[in-house]
Amino acid sequence: MAVTAAAVLVLVLLSYSGPLCPRLVRASPSPLPSPPEPVALTLLACATEKGAVCLDGTPPGYHLQRGSGSGSRSWLIHLEGGAWCNTVESCSDRRMSMLGSSNFMKPIQFAGSGILDSDPQLNPDFYNWNRVRVRYCDGASFSGDAEARARDGSILHFRGLRIYEAVIDELMKKGLASATQALLVGCSAGGLATLLHCDDFRARFPQEASVKCLADAGFFLNARDISGERSFRSAFDGVVQLQNIRKVLPKNCLANKDPTECFFPAELIKSIHTPVFILNSAYDSSQIRYILAPDSSDPDKLWLSCKDNIKNCNSTQTQVLHGFRNAMVNDMKVAQVKEDWGMFIDSCFTHCQAHYGVSWNSPISPRLGNKQTIAEVVGDWYTGRRQGVKYNDCEYPCNPTCSSLLPTPP
Repeated sequence: MAVTAAAVLVLVLLSYSGPLCPRLVRASPSPLPSPPEPVALTLLACATEKGAVCLDGTPPGYHLQRGSGSGSRSWLIHLEGGAWCNTVESCSDRRMSMLGSSNFMKPIQFAGSGILDSDPQLNPDFYNWNRVRVRYCDGASFSGDAEARARDGSILHFRGLRIYEAVIDELMKKGLASATQALLVGCSAGGLATLLHCDDFRARFPQEASVKCLADAGFFLNARDISGERSFRSAFDGVVQLQNIRKVLPKNCLANKDPTECFFPAELIKSIHTPVFILNSAYDSSQIRYILAPDSSDPDKLWLSCKDNIKNCNSTQTQVLHGFRNAMVNDMKVAQVKEDWGMFIDSCFTHCQAHYGVSWNSPISPRLGNKQTIAEVVGDWYTGRRQGVKYNDCEYPCNPTCSSLLPTPP
């Protein structure tokens, strides 16, 4: 999450008869020295005809690095994160950034990006797959379908669901439809999107294909903040109402609960049939900042130092953090009993771990189980090398592999 709580993704080959959508490609500058050349941004120009556009009406985009060898028919689709917008004003502001307009998107590096990396030493199970990063520019986890008028009279396009569908449809034409293996991945708001779209993604493939999902730092809690308020739920309610996300919510949940509650992972996982791996810190740095102790709940700024670095928390604050961790573990009980699901719930103060090389597979990566890195555990789960791949860490600060150098994005 990048903003405060209140401001808060047919076989083609020769048998495909239709033309591919025309695409606008922003190539990376040339020539480039080391590090490796960034992966070009592909804009879906034809997606605008379907109304699949960013908040400002510009076309959505993605980055594709082709697989090779044994990975040529394996695909990894990564849904980008970046918080949410829940008011006309906050969504209008996002239009002036890459989180609301493809005008600000540039080529990006996959090297050093964990599960997207092409180095077999760093990413042994997915390095030669077709790897895609889908850019996030709708502000509602690729799930909204509505529009509104901004104060300046312009139209705000809440078309995340259409963006997800247009990008996946385009990738199906480019070879995804013939995949024998596929993994839908997302970080933060993209991790939530992965849970929302997981079963839809699986339904696009024949039954014999191995299709799974990985939600990274997307297990957001419907929890009270330190003042006793559910401020984050209120922020989520704004997203649900403003952007009309009912279409992607489980029907069995909507039959008994309000849409906002159904937007939370604790409810979503009850309805998902596709195998899912949940990767999360039980002391998620962003959730501590924006769900447990948002600025609105701490007018005297007593939590400011603790939110910045968990090592600064006093004993009372640490006990509150343990309570938050216990609530997360409790909400994940449904996942614990699903035989083909996987989990890696560490106690590190960090947020998003699959697309940072330092967290994914490095000398300072968090380790659980038999001292395995996240890359090793996820690989074991996806390939079926090991069964019962569910690891739940002890309370902070018990894990010595939790480095202070792990990312804590704002």
